Amino acid sequence: MGRELFAAGKDGTRIYVRYREGPGGSGSLASGVGAGSGRLTAVLCDGIACDGFIWKYLWDDLARTVNVAHWNYRGHGRSSLPVDPQAVELPDHASDLAAVRASIGDGPVVLFGHSMGCQVVLEHLRTHREGVRGLVLVCGSSGRITHHFKGTDVLAQLLPRLIEQVDAYPHIARAIWSRVPAPMALRIALLTREVDASAVTPADLLPYMRHMVDIDFSMFLHMLRSAGEHSTLDLLPQIDVPALVIAGDRDTFTPPRLAEEMAAALPRGELMMVNGGTHVVPLERKKMVSERVEQFLLERVIGGASLGASARASGMQPPTDDGRPRSLAEEASSQRLAEGGSSPDHPRGLSKDG
Repeated sequence: MGRELFAAGKDGTRIYVRYREGPGGSGSLASGVGAGSGRLTAVLCDGIACDGFIWKYLWDDLARTVNVAHWNYRGHGRSSLPVDPQAVELPDHASDLAAVRASIGDGPVVLFGHSMGCQVVLEHLRTHREGVRGLVLVCGSSGRITHHFKGTDVLAQLLPRLIEQVDAYPHIARAIWSRVPAPMALRIALLTREVDASAVTPADLLPYMRHMVDIDFSMFLHMLRSAGEHSTLDLLPQIDVPALVIAGDRDTFTPPRLAEEMAAALPRGELMMVNGGTHVVPLERKKMVSERVEQFLLERVIGGASLGASARASGMQPPTDDGRPRSLAEEASSQRLAEGGSSPDHPRGLSKDG
């Protein structure tokens, strides 16, 4: 059953949350994370100016295994504008994530982030690591996104001047911004190959285009500047939980090398690099991403929770039900190879999927 609720940010801002229970029963996968713990919940964190479009397929797929929660950033979707207009920095969103977790019971979670959501998730871990069982970081980086956009720092250089102009003439800027037709923006994205037109359903992108022009433009720019100056690079070596990093090798918003560096810096990180994938890989390769995420949850999060600390430290994989030494990951890899597919590499390695 699904339900909707509002969490309260530290300044009183109402943060919209939707929540869906996964499979029930004492023997369910969702309840298999540690004796006496609550049921595992996947918490989905958007990119900037997004209100959930990227999770369209994963929302249903994840619910077959775990509970699922998704929330809107302040000033996005059904969340209210920030009570404190200045509270739109990365740490403010990371703090809102703590409020979201509290609103759904503060049980064990796997944190999912897309684009800027990766930074929100990582910043949240500076102060709220308790109960976090794993990470899934999609098409994002550890920070300073405006310095890497399309492989240059031009956006970072232009942004301060643009913010100055928009703040000086807010009504004009808002009028121009709100009149960009969503279908036109979609056509431009397809024509410029910012997304894979052969793999994505255009209707899946329209909600993003419509939401993009509805948000407050000045707030968006201030958020973007914060994301561009914010970094969690120093934190990555300290995050000792299973982490799956997913990226597309044609992503121009967050170049794939950033995902490679992030996966390498995380102590228990692994990388899934999708051949031909762009910034919207979960929509372009929905089945591939869903299957890879499910495998990660079963083997490294839910299965891994049953291992002792010494076993995890030694790099042991969870055993199969019949006691065979071969891991589920090895079985899945062998099956894919037999079918002519590709196989994920070692957890710290690079897997190429097309």
